[in-house]
Amino acid sequence: MSAGDTIIALSSGSLPSGVAIIRISGQLTRTLLEAFAGGPPRPRHASLRTIGRNNAIDEGLVLFFPGPRSFTGEDCAELQVHGSRAVIRALLSALAAEPGVRLADAGEFTRRAFLNGKLDLVQVEGLSDLLAAETEAQRRQAGERLAGGLTRDIALWRETLIELRVELEAHLDFSDEGDVGTNLPPHLATGIAELAKTLEHAAARYEGGRIVREGFRVALAGPPNAGKSSLLNALARSDVAIVTSEAGTTRDIKEVPVELGGQLCLFVDMAGLRDTDSLAEAEGVRRARMELDRADLVLWLEPPDQAPIAPPETRAPMIVIPTKGDLPGADAAAISVQTGQGLDDLMTAIRKAAELAIGEGSLLVSHERDRQALLHAAGALRNAGERLHLPELAAEELRRTTHSLETLLGRVDAEMILDRLFAGFCIGK
Repeated sequence: MSAGDTIIALSSGSLPSGVAIIRISGQLTRTLLEAFAGGPPRPRHASLRTIGRNNAIDEGLVLFFPGPRSFTGEDCAELQVHGSRAVIRALLSALAAEPGVRLADAGEFTRRAFLNGKLDLVQVEGLSDLLAAETEAQRRQAGERLAGGLTRDIALWRETLIELRVELEAHLDFSDEGDVGTNLPPHLATGIAELAKTLEHAAARYEGGRIVREGFRVALAGPPNAGKSSLLNALARSDVAIVTSEAGTTRDIKEVPVELGGQLCLFVDMAGLRDTDSLAEAEGVRRARMELDRADLVLWLEPPDQAPIAPPETRAPMIVIPTKGDLPGADAAAISVQTGQGLDDLMTAIRKAAELAIGEGSLLVSHERDRQALLHAAGALRNAGERLHLPELAAEELRRTTHSLETLLGRVDAEMILDRLFAGFCIGK
């Protein structure tokens, strides 16, 4: 692979389709348009052309985006053609046969946009999240991050940090000048403490942002035959889990996504919690306990036809739910998947629990990488505030703060995460 190659890819998804889009980016874009489409059309205007080098392959719209005013920062083009497998295969084969032209790797268009300064790493992650978005809440969060919402916050923090660094380093370098005093001004310590508090507050919003991005995990837990799989089927409105009267039927983890009021909820069915001699069931119980540690909410199911057992302690909030409300002797407040009793109230309680967990305010801090960078930056600021009596050490801590924020944007130390991040992109993006 060479960064100087001109890359091509189908960017519009699976075939066949009504329209398909082939993207081109690189220094040979104009040459390819000359050879295959009669020359570049007017920038950013669609032109109907016959497309093919010697023989016509298809007729479609051609768009040209000269660099640097393009997605990748390089000369780019789009060929909007008929979404036939034969058409796309012929066009991609003909284009890739040209010297210096090759098929793009996964995420390579976006990687070039990052390397050419069109997007920072925070925006790239927003684009990745947008491509994976399933709910309206995820779309809004990812779209705002891609549009630079978090980048603008970081820019404001960096400006404040630069002012603090300038003032501190001026006292280090020019303390003998008449207009620079020997004692540090009190507002310097105040400014450092306030910025640290701001970054810590932003990092604290990570859990809410993560829940929007990844989904609100709801673990269905309880003893065997408590009705977990039946409840999962009722919540999903589909027979996604096997239900039998035999205890211990569920051995593995089953995760089902359900959208509630625009928020993605992930309902997790698992093995019933009990001591067992079965190795397979014991493994299922072990995995179930791991899921309880990951959950954002635990629904503990208590059936009327079994002796109640004490629920385990969990990190997440727990709602105890009497089940099998259609059986004799059931609790009056019990839910029933047979009659639907209590299911609407349960869904409302889950939605409210998700809203409480998400909280209010900005949800743009949604990746663990965000949280770690902000906490490292805040920690360095706290260290700086404690070491103002040793200005050289305090200045070094402020430089560490700058490094953490630059890392968040991908301006330093980016290579360690680029390969993993772009490998998750689709070809052509």
